[in-house]
Amino acid sequence: MARVAIVTGGTRGIGEAISIALKAQGRTVVANYTGNEARARAFTEVTGIPTARWDVGDHEATLAAVAAIAEEHGPVDIVVNNAGITRDGVLHRMNFDDWNEVMRVNLGGCFNLAKATFSGMRERGWGRIVNIGSINGQAGQYGQVNYAAAKSGIHGFTKALAQEGAKYGVTVNAIAPGYIDTDMVAAVPAPVLEKIVAKIPVGRLGQAEEIARGVAFLTSDEGGFVTGSTMSINGGQHMY
Repeated sequence: MARVAIVTGGTRGIGEAISIALKAQGRTVVANYTGNEARARAFTEVTGIPTARWDVGDHEATLAAVAAIAEEHGPVDIVVNNAGITRDGVLHRMNFDDWNEVMRVNLGGCFNLAKATFSGMRERGWGRIVNIGSINGQAGQYGQVNYAAAKSGIHGFTKALAQEGAKYGVTVNAIAPGYIDTDMVAAVPAPVLEKIVAKIPVGRLGQAEEIARGVAFLTSDEGGFVTGSTMSINGGQHMY
């Protein structure tokens, strides 16, 4: 029986590439999304991957959604916490809602999905959790104290939970992408994007599929000896 995987934010950008890669690996994938229903329908039409809509930052909604997925598809053995938002601004202009919403979704979402699935993974003796961090959680970024704090928190969350899961066959790892060629990065003004690329030693943006290949390895049986690690996929921009 195919293992069931949930990919949050799984219908666009990096999440879409991850969902497709895990399906190619033989997993039963369910892609979470929050807002864009038309994009989610198009994603399913093209990939055949079902979607489920809920806010990963809502604890009760997450518990209910995971229970419904398990009821329909089987117990969830793989979780990829990819969903994330930005509310950028320098601290003296950032209000509490900008701070709180990013923490609620980006970091709180990791807790919520883990809380909904970790106990079952432990009981079954096998599980894979991959949390998508960021180069900006490692190095910081001007105007992103909320985002950088949440992503840095993901890296600490990963190491702590990995220690709880290791003896039960549950691995917990993170991937810290650099600048990836997605719709979000494409919206950056060309002069700014040129400066970003100039700081990447390999001389280009990353591709979403390159992040997906890292996730595919970490969620495989062959990745079972890797836990508590952060895989930096950033073209050498930050060697951490």
